[in-house]
Formats: sequence, C-alpha cells, structure tokens
Amino acid sequence: MQRKDSMDAFGAISLVGFSMLMGLNHVVVKVVNEGLQPVFFSGLRSAGAVICIWAWMRLRGLRVEIAPGTVPAGLLIGLCFSVEFLLLFLALDLTTVVRAVVLFQTMPLWLSIAAHFLIPGERMGPVKFAGLVLCIGGVAVAMADRGEGGTASLAGDLLALGAAVAWAGIALCVRLTRMAGVRPEMQLWWQVAVSAPLLLLAAPLFGPLIRDLAPIHVAGLGFQILVVVTFGFIFWLWLLSRYPASSVASFGFLTPIFGVALGWMLLGEPVGPSLLAAVALVAAGLMMINRPPGGWRAVLRQLGAAR
Repeated sequence: MQRKDSMDAFGAISLVGFSMLMGLNHVVVKVVNEGLQPVFFSGLRSAGAVICIWAWMRLRGLRVEIAPGTVPAGLLIGLCFSVEFLLLFLALDLTTVVRAVVLFQTMPLWLSIAAHFLIPGERMGPVKFAGLVLCIGGVAVAMADRGEGGTASLAGDLLALGAAVAWAGIALCVRLTRMAGVRPEMQLWWQVAVSAPLLLLAAPLFGPLIRDLAPIHVAGLGFQILVVVTFGFIFWLWLLSRYPASSVASFGFLTPIFGVALGWMLLGEPVGPSLLAAVALVAAGLMMINRPPGGWRAVLRQLGAAR
C-alpha cells in the first residue's frame, strides 16, 4: 500500500463520510438505549466486535498475537475504552444527542493539554492555544444552556465530558506505552477484548439489562458491531496508515456538526442559538487544534490538484 504525503479527494470524501458515521453513531446509541440498558448494550457491542475483528484479521492473514511486554499496556488501553463507552452510553441515556456529541468531541482539547505536559515536542503553540480557548468557550456555552423541556441533564453532560477525557487517555496510552509498536488492528482488538467482560460484569449494577426491546434495537446493536466498531474503526485506521495523521485528524471538526444535525433531523431534538454557538466554537477550536501542516489552504490546494 502506497502511503500518501498529502490528502487527496478520495481521502477527504472518506473522512467526511466517516465523520457523518460518527455523528449517526450517537443517534443509534440513543435509540438502542430505549431497548437495552446502556452499559449492557456497550458490553454486547464490544463482545460482538471481538469476534468480528478476529474474523476480519484472519481473512486478511493477520495473526491475533500478543507482543511480548504489551500486556500491561493492552489492559490499560482496554480499561480506558471501557470507561469511555460506559460514560458515553450512560450520557446518551440522560442527555440529548446534540449536547453529548458536542461535549464528547472535545477529546482533542484534553489530549492537547495532557500532551503539552507529558509528551516531548508536543507543546502548544499560539494557534493550538487559541483553539483550546475556543473549545473551552464552546463547552462553557453548552453547559450553561440547560436545554428545553428537561431534555438535558447536568449529569449527562458531565458523563459526556468524562468520556472525552477517557478517549484522550486511550490516545496517551498508545503514545506513551509499548502499545505504540502494536498494529492498529491489535490495538482495537485489545480495547474490545478487555472492555467486553468488564462492561458485561458491571452492567447489572446499573439496573435491568433489558428494557422495552424491539427489532429496531437489535438492528441498532448489529449496526454498532459491524458498521461502527468493526468496519468503521478499521477503515479509519486504514486511512490513518495511508494519509498524514494531522490531515486525518483535521477533519474531526465535522463530527459535532453532523451529530447535531442528525440529532435534530432524526430525533427532533431542540437546537437553540446557544447550542449552535457552542457547536461553532468547538468546531472552530478543533480546526485550529488539528490544523494540518501548511494550513487549510494547503489542503484545499491539494484537493484541487487531485481533481
């Protein structure tokens, strides 16, 4: 596989599609939570993904093998993954999609702050710092707007922010431990393999496992396992291996925009001026935090040359 030095039209279209999928992901979780208890749902998703990722790796001729010395890092990354989705799925049970997606997508904010202190060469420059300020402003605006008609809760908002911090923890684990030398597919396998038993064991602590289960909830679970976790995440890892990481990350600002739009269109969730302002601040901040080399004008020039 030839690695690209810059983004092309195929990569850009793929990343826009992936961002839309991640926005839709929140809507699907919200719907399935009506039929399955959130933590139990998350555990089932990880358990199904373990089988699907193993089958995909066997199909590609890749071995599921544990590299020497990587067990502690694998357990740690799996624990962070467990916490991330336990908090996110519970958040979507308590608050709206349009709020949770904005708060959850602040992960680069927390990662940049941690990397500034923990990773050599990752200190924040003026542009990234300005992006952090915008993201923090967006979070403050979103938290101040409590929603209409009791559709949101402070607990749900805080859980979504906690999930974003746990997601940043996964990225730090990959960068700072021996997991950095492990194939991306095995990194994903570690996350689902560790999280599946942890989430399923924890699920009874959060109430009845089955709610008002219907076929649409079973279909949503299958969609999560096959489309989001297995093929979606693997495709994103493939894009990351093909294109510069900074260019791939720079499209992350689209996910909160798609998430808010889909939550409004598919679920009829209220989107007021305050939330739109929060989306704009967070999206602008993410663009600055993940600004690709040469800036966005360079990316647009590359896409024009590709066409």
